Amino acid sequence: MSSALVLGGGGITGIAWEVGVLQGLRRGGVDLTTADLVVGTSAGSIVGTMVASGVDLDAAVKIQREEQEQKSSRIDIKFAMRAFAILRDPSLDPLEARARVGALALSVDLGDPDRQVKWFAARMPQQEWPERRLVITGVDAETGEFVTWDRDSGAPLVRAVAASCAVPCVFPPVEINGRRYIDGGVRSGTNADLAAGCDKIVVIAPMADSPIGAPLTELDALRETAKVVVVKPDAGALRAIGPNVLDASRRVAALEAGLAQGAALAREGAVQLS
Repeated sequence: MSSALVLGGGGITGIAWEVGVLQGLRRGGVDLTTADLVVGTSAGSIVGTMVASGVDLDAAVKIQREEQEQKSSRIDIKFAMRAFAILRDPSLDPLEARARVGALALSVDLGDPDRQVKWFAARMPQQEWPERRLVITGVDAETGEFVTWDRDSGAPLVRAVAASCAVPCVFPPVEINGRRYIDGGVRSGTNADLAAGCDKIVVIAPMADSPIGAPLTELDALRETAKVVVVKPDAGALRAIGPNVLDASRRVAALEAGLAQGAALAREGAVQLS
């Protein structure tokens, strides 16, 4: 039986919470890092790279506790919320809506995107694609087309992660092989449908109930052929994360909430891949 771990978008706090959930589960005897397929969207692409690369979760937890943010500790997300609101316009075809978000992202001068790429490169466990099957998501900023990258795509891993994390109107679109790309979360908060064909799927979705997270409609189709478990922030985690997922001052609180939630899920036996 094949298994998949799907890691959704969720900003700075989402990274910390996901790491916490994974480690909390592992300490309780549930190891999700053994999944055959890892799918990462936005923040989930960072955590997914850690998982697929075999990074020790104890080390990942330590990094989250010690990380010193070089950017503003509280990035304003109101422009991103305006962009994501376009996606909820029922009069627009999804492709057209994504293209409009991309056009908005391209119209904003957010500086040199290569600085963003270098920022990710300095924090990634490795520069080459791992052997474990890892799929990272993005959206073409000009056409709205949904794209995926893996080790056979010809895209550098660091650029794929930076592109998947390029929140529209917050971070600049990232160029890969002559095209510019934005956050994979513009298409879906998790893009869990990429796990179709797997028998057991665990979806970790930091923004499942957020107004700027894409709806998880793809889960209904997956449940027809697979056992699907969705983990989203509990009440304690939501309080820890707060209203701004790019608020780095809440990183440690989100991490601790994830550790507690993961431990609780392990005790309940609610999450399994094996």
